[in-house]
Amino acid sequence: MSSDQVILHDYPQSPVSEKVRVVLGMKGLSWKSVEIPRLPPKPNLMPLTGGYRLTPVMQIGADIYCDTKCIIRELEERFPEPTLFPGGLTGLSWGVAEWTDGPLLQDILTVALVEMSPNMPKEFLNDRGPLYFGTGFSLDEVKAKYSSCLANVRAQFGWINVGLKSSKFILGEVPGLPDALAYYLVWFIRDRMVEGDQFLQQFPHLEAWEKRVKAIGHGNPESITDLDALKIARVAKVQTAEQADPGSPLGHSVGHEVTIQPDSGGPQVVGTVHSLSADHISILRENKLVGQVCVHFPCIGYTVKTL
Repeated sequence: MSSDQVILHDYPQSPVSEKVRVVLGMKGLSWKSVEIPRLPPKPNLMPLTGGYRLTPVMQIGADIYCDTKCIIRELEERFPEPTLFPGGLTGLSWGVAEWTDGPLLQDILTVALVEMSPNMPKEFLNDRGPLYFGTGFSLDEVKAKYSSCLANVRAQFGWINVGLKSSKFILGEVPGLPDALAYYLVWFIRDRMVEGDQFLQQFPHLEAWEKRVKAIGHGNPESITDLDALKIARVAKVQTAEQADPGSPLGHSVGHEVTIQPDSGGPQVVGTVHSLSADHISILRENKLVGQVCVHFPCIGYTVKTL
């Protein structure tokens, strides 16, 4: 199997993975899918990521991409046509991501968790609650916010609905990144709310758009095993070139040993800085199961500390 093959480590119910799967569909790509466990431990993912546990993770040979911002940027760079930014609206589209993956997602997570909590396995609630709402997670406190968060979702979906009144997609007549950014949230709430279908009926333009995005599909996925993915990483070489960022306000430099941790919490990943820019940081690390890998993170949403 080629070391240039796109491999997505995901699972079918993951809403954030659905965002990437839609992007893969927009690009019309063939790709490999490794279905990972929904709950830790994830023993055949950790050798690749160094401890990063969030879903999805993209692998291309020995290069490992964490967080959808990093994944989508790499897909656009490697496969520029068709573009995710029709009309050249690159900066605006990434600004939309800070809204959809930030305040809007948090409102939807509140609604979804409350809706699912009566039937949610205890171990899943105990994992996802602190992951989404912090170490002081209290289901009662989340339930108290349900109505206000649902009202927030209603208002924000209303904005999207109005914007789609006169166009097929968010940026016009062809799909782009903002469609994937919004679609996965609609997909999520329709599936997780008991009355999700009824809730979404108040947004007719959004529902028509939802059908158009769904029809794009996910490209051409093919399942492989996690052991296959480990083998691919082990025989591949890191493709990413060394790159410095002299203008970094944080002072990180190639060769520094650092820890990287999501601002939302989770295990730290340790490695040696290999590539830097205003948007990303990539580190080299070693593992006996995969050899040397380069793990990529976006700068926004992550804390980097020099050891």
